[in-house]
Amino acid sequence: MQLNTKTTLFAISIATSMLLILVAVSLVSFRQFSIVTAKERAETAAEVVLVGLTELMVNGVIQNRGNFLKRLTTIQDLKSVRVMRGPKVIEQYGSGEAYESAHDSIDEKVIASGEPYFGVIDEWGDPIFRATLPYNVNTGNITPACSTCHAVPEGTTLGAITMTFSIANQKGDVLVTVGVMTLVIALFGLMVVIFMRRLTRPLIETANHVQTLVTNALDGQFTAQPVRRVSDDEIGQIATDMNKLMSFLSSGLNNIRGSIAQLIQFTPTSHDTNLLNSTMGMVHALIETSHFKLAIEEDETKREVYCRLARTIREDFYIRFFSLYEINPAKNSIVAINVDGEEGGECRWCHPQILIRSEACRARRTGHLIDSVQHPLICPSFNPGEDDERLQHICIPVIQSGTVGSIVQLVVDQSKPESYEAVLPYVKLYLREASPVIEAKRLMDTLRESTLRDAMTGLHNRRFLEEYVDTLIANADRNKKDVAILMLDLDYFKKVNDTYGHDVGDTVLKELSKVLRSAVRSSDMVIRYGGEEFVIILTDLHGGNGDEVAEKIRAAVEEMKIQVPGAVLRKTISIGAATYPKDGDTFWQVIKFADVALYRAKEEGRNRVVHFSKEMWDEGQEY
Repeated sequence: MQLNTKTTLFAISIATSMLLILVAVSLVSFRQFSIVTAKERAETAAEVVLVGLTELMVNGVIQNRGNFLKRLTTIQDLKSVRVMRGPKVIEQYGSGEAYESAHDSIDEKVIASGEPYFGVIDEWGDPIFRATLPYNVNTGNITPACSTCHAVPEGTTLGAITMTFSIANQKGDVLVTVGVMTLVIALFGLMVVIFMRRLTRPLIETANHVQTLVTNALDGQFTAQPVRRVSDDEIGQIATDMNKLMSFLSSGLNNIRGSIAQLIQFTPTSHDTNLLNSTMGMVHALIETSHFKLAIEEDETKREVYCRLARTIREDFYIRFFSLYEINPAKNSIVAINVDGEEGGECRWCHPQILIRSEACRARRTGHLIDSVQHPLICPSFNPGEDDERLQHICIPVIQSGTVGSIVQLVVDQSKPESYEAVLPYVKLYLREASPVIEAKRLMDTLRESTLRDAMTGLHNRRFLEEYVDTLIANADRNKKDVAILMLDLDYFKKVNDTYGHDVGDTVLKELSKVLRSAVRSSDMVIRYGGEEFVIILTDLHGGNGDEVAEKIRAAVEEMKIQVPGAVLRKTISIGAATYPKDGDTFWQVIKFADVALYRAKEEGRNRVVHFSKEMWDEGQEY
């Protein structure tokens, strides 16, 4: 209910209540006044009748009492009057006329008790006041005394008189008076209502304007029509202050949103009509992004960063289909890091050619955001399949060290553009925060990898073996698989350096590294142990001890031809083999046993494979 209506109803209620109370009080008061007046008139008339009857009796003309009583009815409003004899009078003078006997129980009660009766009765809608008064013997100074004619003791009831008076005229006067009072009070109440409405109009109008302004503010609209100042009192000051507050909030929120939008490189869209929600959303996004950055900075590897980013896209932005790609510039290829929340998933939303030729990816090639919702068929490599024609993609390149290092592909339903327009700026914000962290993790991985690889041959070095050995043995023990260890050394390599120089020696080692890598599986490890000495670790052996692979390597090296200035070199290699855990209880013990077998191969003439046996080891030696 509106305040204006409440105020009017309140004023009307007060006026009506006052009017009803006053009318009720007036009616009761006038009724009591009429009764008191009628009572006094009845007592006066009764006294007149007593005096008149006494005179008639004294004068001996008591037989004229009927006419006397009739003349009394000519008095205004006196409708009837009758006198009744009591038992003592009847006993002394007889019952008299018929009308002089008790007519009803009230008459009898008054004659018997000597107490008067007064009451109001309704006679055909006409209010009648009835008074029945007793005539009691009184021997005081009244002359003539009752005992003169009646031989009865004092206090005896000689009879009673009953009179009825009409109070209709008084009732009419009362109604007219009450009507006039009611009209006056009603006019006064109307004036009060009008006055209160005029008095509260500025308050109500200002309150309505404030309500509209607050409602618009809750909807993010701070530029609505200002509150009109309708008075110069406190209400007017409230309107002025409210307008100042709305202006301050609008200016402040616009400045905050503008600064945050500039900070996060976000342009508000046509859907951002709610200034308050838009600003709160951007502030919340900044907070969440800050937490996200703190989390990924503490992650150990870039793989963990990619996993956290994929989880954020899927769970926080509710994007079901997406791909995270990483660029490998050395191989001109792209690696699928995460597809639809599956780590290392297969390329699903693009043609597989981008994996081997990164230029086929438009985002990779241009470094620009690719939006096929706005520009259909912009990238021919997008391949959603025949059943997903409604789907389009947005590819966001992540710039790292000036080039595209990663690509985030969002697959969206083109029929619901608002589903991605609202989250795209925040996804880009997350990617901007993640980009330097991913680049730092990548550089750390590269730096770490460089310390674990031999710079010349590209093979892992001895330090890598030392770091990896615990994982290697743990996997072998858990899977109950043997691990073959081959220790290799080129025969007479020192002569190459002495004869052709170290450059040719380096060439020989590089060619040998290629032969070794091609002779084993990708799951096996080839390690440059030091100088011309190499270690090959064959994992997941299903029976056997690796001697067949060692013989294959020996034969391949023997067939190797190395072109050097002025000559073609051919070299041989000696190999010592041992198996964990068959030949030793610890990995490093088996490494030592493989080295013992290598020296036995050299002693037996080189260019051969020798597997370790227990008789090769002197129990007194230490390792």
